[in-house]
Amino acid sequence: MNKVRRKLVVSAMAALLILLTALLALINVINFALVAEDADRITETIAEGGGEFRDMMKNGEEPFPGGRAGPMGPDSPETPFTARFFTVRFDKNGKAETVAHNISAFTEDEAKEIAGKLVGEKRTGWVMTTYRFRVYKKSGETYVTVIDQGRELTPSYRILTVSVIGEAVVLILALAFLSAFSRKLIRPVEEADRKQKKFIGEAEAAIKVPLTVIGADVEIIERTSGPTDRTASIRRQVVRMAEITKRLRTMSLIEGESTPFDLTAAVKDAAKKKREEFSERGVSLDLDIAEGVTIKEGGEAVSRAAEELFRNAAKFAKSRASATLKRDGERVTLTVTNDADLPDGPVEQAFDRFVRLPNADGVEGDGIGLCSVRDAVREAGGRVSAVCSAGEFTVRATF
Repeated sequence: MNKVRRKLVVSAMAALLILLTALLALINVINFALVAEDADRITETIAEGGGEFRDMMKNGEEPFPGGRAGPMGPDSPETPFTARFFTVRFDKNGKAETVAHNISAFTEDEAKEIAGKLVGEKRTGWVMTTYRFRVYKKSGETYVTVIDQGRELTPSYRILTVSVIGEAVVLILALAFLSAFSRKLIRPVEEADRKQKKFIGEAEAAIKVPLTVIGADVEIIERTSGPTDRTASIRRQVVRMAEITKRLRTMSLIEGESTPFDLTAAVKDAAKKKREEFSERGVSLDLDIAEGVTIKEGGEAVSRAAEELFRNAAKFAKSRASATLKRDGERVTLTVTNDADLPDGPVEQAFDRFVRLPNADGVEGDGIGLCSVRDAVREAGGRVSAVCSAGEFTVRATF
């Protein structure tokens, strides 16, 4: 269950990281957008005044209609006295002339140089990180107004810093909480898993006794009366039942291994073991197995899963089957295909326990083979899918 706990912690942390990042990114984007909007409203007012604030105060007018005293902002009557900006006008010949210079960070010559670089720019934007500019035309001449928004941006950068630090703190606290309480969170799952394993173990032990008795009785009958078709059939069913209980027990005990696993060797060995079954049914088997393919986790469970894939193909193939193992970057794909009379489309129900597909009628089986494949592949950190297309049934395991 340690692996389940790790997956729970990783999944929860990933979800929390995505949600927090999206939320804080949205908040900060809106915050910076509002600062830019305020700056654009100020530069628009300056543009309406021909490159500077209109001298309406002398006439008893408000520089911003509807403006009011209170927190500083683009509509504040204090803005004309606190805004740090410059405006440069360019005539038709490109000659620069200073219209307004209410800023100490640049000399007039430096302001003209900056404005000259912005003449061909878009209507509004940022320059030198904290300066908002506007390019506009009036009476056939081009104006460039640049306003210092450093003071207004400072709270925004502080919010951004606090957001990043706050997100990191929340993630650390969440990780500590999940690490401390994850065992309690998955305790019901552990209990259910324990009961399942106990039940399967007890069932296996209970079934073994009658199977042993049946096998012994058949042996006695054959010694006294000789073997018959019926005793041979009973022997086959006893062996089959023993194999089913063994596989059910194995499925309940599958536990991934952390050491690298040689998948190439496992697939080749599985194909070798099952090749005789293909030959007996007259089914051709084509192999395309890449060398040196390993996966992070695997072990005996994946080996048995590979065998089950070949066994399944040998049982249900009409005339041909193929297997491919390849690596594409970090991804490893094992594909086993056989021709089959099945409708096109996904066949995910093939991995359900005790489910048999329509083409299984008359074919001996127990309905847990592909289920064991699914469990083994998942335990190894992979995923498995089944699909039928153009008369071909394909099982693909990806690690």
